[in-house]
Amino acid sequence: MGLFDKFTGEFIDIIEWLDPTQDTMVHRFERHNNEIKNNAKLTVRETQVAVFVDQGRIADVFGPGMYTLNTENLPVLSTLRGWKYGFESPFKAEVYFINTKNFTDCKWGTKNPVIIRDPEFGPMRLRAFGTYAIKVKDAAKFIDEIVGTAGHFTVDDVTEQLRNIIVARFSDTIAESKIPVLDLAASYDDLSKFVHTKISPEFEAYGLDLTKFLIENVSLPPEVEAALDKRSSMGIIGDLSKYMQYQTAEAMEKAAENPSGGANEGIGLGVGLGMVNQMMQQMKDNKGAQENTQNVTPPKLPETLQYFVAQNGKQTGPFTEAELKSLVEQGALTRQTLVWKAGMSNWAPAETVSELNSLLQSVPPPLPPL
Repeated sequence: MGLFDKFTGEFIDIIEWLDPTQDTMVHRFERHNNEIKNNAKLTVRETQVAVFVDQGRIADVFGPGMYTLNTENLPVLSTLRGWKYGFESPFKAEVYFINTKNFTDCKWGTKNPVIIRDPEFGPMRLRAFGTYAIKVKDAAKFIDEIVGTAGHFTVDDVTEQLRNIIVARFSDTIAESKIPVLDLAASYDDLSKFVHTKISPEFEAYGLDLTKFLIENVSLPPEVEAALDKRSSMGIIGDLSKYMQYQTAEAMEKAAENPSGGANEGIGLGVGLGMVNQMMQQMKDNKGAQENTQNVTPPKLPETLQYFVAQNGKQTGPFTEAELKSLVEQGALTRQTLVWKAGMSNWAPAETVSELNSLLQSVPPPLPPL
């Protein structure tokens, strides 16, 4: 510093900062030996806060206005320095001007894809980006937590850390919301408000106020977007047979507009129409086969074998085939046991019912008379 600058710094009596930039958040007022004279004038403009730092400790904070610096409006600094009746000689202190305006159009975005589980498509990789706006809410905390001893601090110096916070909380929000990928575009506003609410306390811990947060776009990998485009195209085409008929009619109309095309073109058109007709017929056959398959009524299921059995002079049942087999094994159903089912005119011995022959094969016939 030259001799002229030294004398200028010693006799300066106005402390102010005019911001020539659009992105400066903190500016340290520089002068020779950081000396401030008694009754110096401090000018703090709108959207500014002036912070006095004494030997690394934050002392007094001034909002917008013009001040004459003395022990009355420097109470903290006066206490730290032990001034009781005012000061006469210049004192040393660092003065930081904090820009409290809204810093808009700050960008955020995901460096790496965020993996989520979509209810329709399964695991998906998403990228997202947007904008946000911040302002300094607590100047002293902002200097303590972020700025430190930097003499000049811009928005770019803090956005990297803020971006990491935003991306981490955005990933959590997308995973918790369980919104289908195809419905995300309709939910940007709700997601933006939810993320805003979630990350605001973390910004406040740095002395910052998150005044706005916007999600501008959530995108899928190119190959997934291409697959979705094909799926959408098929949905728009609808009935493929009608679409091919339309394409054929268009080709015939173009051929009619060029009658001098020659025999080769006529042959080519004929071959093309033949192929189209074959494809159309094949599609009709397939469609008819599907309709025939849908119209075929399957045969009735076989009726379950159910019989009533006379036991000890009482009617029991009805019994299924498995239950009848169990009765045979227990000896409760023999060849002479009377049975009946719906459709029979009367009770009859089991051995006379053909349906029960297979069950009675293990039952020996009655012993011959002695």
